[in-house]
Amino acid sequence: MKVIVADSINQKGIDNLKEVAEVVVDTDITPEELLSTISEYEAIIVRSRTKVTREVIEKADKLKIIARAGVGVDNVDIEAATEKGIMVVNAPESTSITVAEHTMGMMLTAARKIAIADKSVKEDKWEKSRFMGVELRNKTLGVVGMGRIGSQVVNRCKAFEMDVIVYDPYLPKEVAKQMGIDLADLETVLKVSDFITIHVPLTPETKHLISKKELEIMKDDAFVVNCARGGIIDEDALYDALSNDKIGGAALDVYEEEPPKGSKLLSLDNLVATPHIAASTKEAQRDAAIIVANEVIEVLKGGTPKNVLNMPVVDSKTYEEIKPYVNLCKKLGSFASQSINGQIKEIEVVYCGELSETPHQDILTRTVLQGVLNHVLIDPVNMINAPTIAQERGISITEGKTCDSKGYDSSVRVKAITDDDEFSVEGTDLYDPAIIKINDYWVDVKPEGHMFISKYNDIPGAIGTIGTKLGERNINIGTMQVGRDIAGGNAIMILTVDQKIPDDVMEEVRNLENVFDAVGLEL
Repeated sequence: MKVIVADSINQKGIDNLKEVAEVVVDTDITPEELLSTISEYEAIIVRSRTKVTREVIEKADKLKIIARAGVGVDNVDIEAATEKGIMVVNAPESTSITVAEHTMGMMLTAARKIAIADKSVKEDKWEKSRFMGVELRNKTLGVVGMGRIGSQVVNRCKAFEMDVIVYDPYLPKEVAKQMGIDLADLETVLKVSDFITIHVPLTPETKHLISKKELEIMKDDAFVVNCARGGIIDEDALYDALSNDKIGGAALDVYEEEPPKGSKLLSLDNLVATPHIAASTKEAQRDAAIIVANEVIEVLKGGTPKNVLNMPVVDSKTYEEIKPYVNLCKKLGSFASQSINGQIKEIEVVYCGELSETPHQDILTRTVLQGVLNHVLIDPVNMINAPTIAQERGISITEGKTCDSKGYDSSVRVKAITDDDEFSVEGTDLYDPAIIKINDYWVDVKPEGHMFISKYNDIPGAIGTIGTKLGERNINIGTMQVGRDIAGGNAIMILTVDQKIPDDVMEEVRNLENVFDAVGLEL
């Protein structure tokens, strides 16, 4: 067995590989050289330099696994790998401790004014009174997003004798209780916290999650730390809050534009700034190398790795048969997750028509869960870990099948259930994914881009009122679908629009007479 290490990784990972395989380390390999030699290898390990393109994968006749020694896999064509039955893995857990520790460093640096004090001393100044700080002890930590990294930050802050309050609308109360933390809504967390740390993914839902309104809620001496993703904090609003001493300080490792050249934030003494290095430690690089080496070893021994980013290996014929429904199921899961109110407790997946007979429903159900979870969690969710993560979040999964596919060859129905709401969406593949039913309403919707759903009373002028409100705010409508149970009863409207609808516009629509609810989606 032969493995190529195409980018620099820690030697410990290479040593582990050498115990089971012939290892070729060529960290200067060119794209042309990789293309001409990839057919020799059962496994390849890369970081970010080497591009594992479709062209490379098509030449990789022996390749079983592509391993990325890190988190991001933008340099790997996952779809091409899946089509050829090649597993793609990464090392998401390698950076959890590293990012958590950097978060603590940023918190302490902001609280004790370490960065500007260091600069002052190096300028031959001695300004002790200028750098009066605050302790972490007995302060309240507000955590926005309680995933792997958020949990590690909480563990460390408890050692500093801090109280902890968490905003995570997808974390069940039972799980939070087991973790010994208190859950609250975002407004409460912002209002009572002395330090706020952010650990959520950047999605349409979390874009500018912390903006002017949220900063005004915070205490005047509060600190906010973001080592997650740029764009979650509105930097213009943050500049105004910091420059006017509306909050005590901020610490950023990530930015809306990277590098943040020319950002007015960088002129402020109450901002701590680092260049997106929260995951950059020797230990993290070592752990990433060890993790992916162990994943490769597992595959070469005939086992199944745990950090697989694409589907479990199936033969090419089977993949071609289910490929259209893999994409559909992911979109249905995401659609249901974004449309329902409250914390999801249960997901039901029903396969109709020919799909009710496929032996690969497990793969499709995993893909539904991937769609449900991926837009709300910063940690990557894939087909392998989706059921486990769903279980950890207190989400139960049930599967069903029926021969009745309402005139379609096959369809899939996904139903999400919370304590307060139920939402179902059904789809099929008509050359492209199509949604054919939402709750009890028949529709014909292409699930992609910026979307809008509204529930309203079916009375004359209701549709026009909603459209007018969007038009007043320069929201252009691309397509429209409406459905109703009976004339004059309840109805639903589904729109595609040219841009994301701002939260304040959504609120205005919800406040319209005869409108029950309105939600924006990104697919």
